[in-house]
Amino acid sequence: MKTMLHKAETRGSANHGWLDTHHTFSFANYYDPERVHFGALRVLNDDSIAGGGGFGMHPHDNMEIITIPLEGDLRHRDNMGNEEVIREGDVQVMSAGTGVFHSEFNHSQEKKVELLQIWVFPNKKNVQPRYDQISVRDIFKSNEFYQVLSPDSEDPGVWIHQDAWFSLGSFDKGKTGSYHLKKDGNGVYAFVIEGDVTINGQALNRRDGLGMWEVSELELMADTDARVLLMEVPMFN
Repeated sequence: MKTMLHKAETRGSANHGWLDTHHTFSFANYYDPERVHFGALRVLNDDSIAGGGGFGMHPHDNMEIITIPLEGDLRHRDNMGNEEVIREGDVQVMSAGTGVFHSEFNHSQEKKVELLQIWVFPNKKNVQPRYDQISVRDIFKSNEFYQVLSPDSEDPGVWIHQDAWFSLGSFDKGKTGSYHLKKDGNGVYAFVIEGDVTINGQALNRRDGLGMWEVSELELMADTDARVLLMEVPMFN
């Protein structure tokens, strides 16, 4: 097994008043040649948006964009005609393809919204743009990983144009969990949303990230109550 450890405090960061953001990989004004991407995983942003704040209409193309609210509600609008509120417990995906414009604003004027925004390189270029959003409440499982994203529209969760699988897990202190990679040659990036865990012998704390490849299985121990996101993606240079 090969690993890439990113402690929370080593991430790029910026505070614009309305936006407090942390970047696991190079993004905007943060650039580290050693931290541009992990295989097909290009962006992992940990955003906190103040009440009333948000991103005005802006473009994307040829990228799979996944948004996972952790606290509060996010208002989405795009030029495909979608106007939605994404809430804690939801997962949203947008295939930018040939090009989309969208905006994202805190749905509340008073309370902050915290979210993860994740970009994955697609395996097909110039696809027709698409939008989807689900609640994971119906597929939630306690003390084990449950799938929230895959390449297959028939699977649980949302789907994207890439051989990638995302899973969430909420674990009570002392519980264990395992994950088997779905495809040979893939790697998996684990991001600790809350709590402290040990994965394949590596101790991790809140907002730490651990990339692993040349591995077929992960074993997790929850050192405290914890929540973890696993992102399995193809590996390439």
